[in-house]
Amino acid sequence: MTQVLRIRPLLTATHRYDKSLSTRNRGQGEIIHAPILAYLIETRNGRILFDVGCDYAKIADPSLRAEYFDPETFAFGAPDMQEPQRLPHHLAQLGLTPADVDVVFLSHLHFDHAGGLCDVCGTEVHVQQDEIASARRGDDAAYFAADFAGDYPWKIQQGEYDLAPGVRAISSPGHTAGHMSLWVELPKGAPVILCGDAADLKENIEQEIAPGLCWQDRADLALESIRKLKRLGREEHAELWPNHDMAFYRTLKQFPEFHE
Repeated sequence: MTQVLRIRPLLTATHRYDKSLSTRNRGQGEIIHAPILAYLIETRNGRILFDVGCDYAKIADPSLRAEYFDPETFAFGAPDMQEPQRLPHHLAQLGLTPADVDVVFLSHLHFDHAGGLCDVCGTEVHVQQDEIASARRGDDAAYFAADFAGDYPWKIQQGEYDLAPGVRAISSPGHTAGHMSLWVELPKGAPVILCGDAADLKENIEQEIAPGLCWQDRADLALESIRKLKRLGREEHAELWPNHDMAFYRTLKQFPEFHE
């Protein structure tokens, strides 16, 4: 029986970029406006934070912004992130601090999913062994080594496992070497699968299109993960929530409201 109480979507930033970064070999020249999301999952056993967004300092500080988002070397460009979108501000609206988060679960270590670790220092951080190895090698430009170089209390995992009754880590590699999605069984509504960047957009799911950026160009692996998540959704009557789809995000409860 699930011990999940509720899930709250958190908008941590937005990002404008070429759609082909989300849909492989499709959408070149079309600029999309994408949300950068995190999710706070409250259970009877504690609080789980799925992803942590960007490091605000790297966006707000001109010298750091120039270093990390130099258009000559980083084609994605910098996201738009405001101070009130930082995780401690979201938590404060609920009367919480980062110390009240029990587990940070990272889908992967790209800058827009792991950069905000600096705002939740001290919390146990779950990540896959294959993911942290790939990130430390710098397998692609979306890994910023400084984001995960701190003395964090890592809990390195291998494969699928239960975080709590009703919350399960689902292996979904392809976008990155150790990408993970998260199954969340809500107490009232349909179960939810947080796809992470296994599926940026509903289009990735519905039309089975790999992300634009795939680890070692393994689009086949990314497609296997999309089909796996879709199969799980069908079998368990679960909803698949894409990670960077603005139209989809607007259908969700807006913070501090929640799904249950």
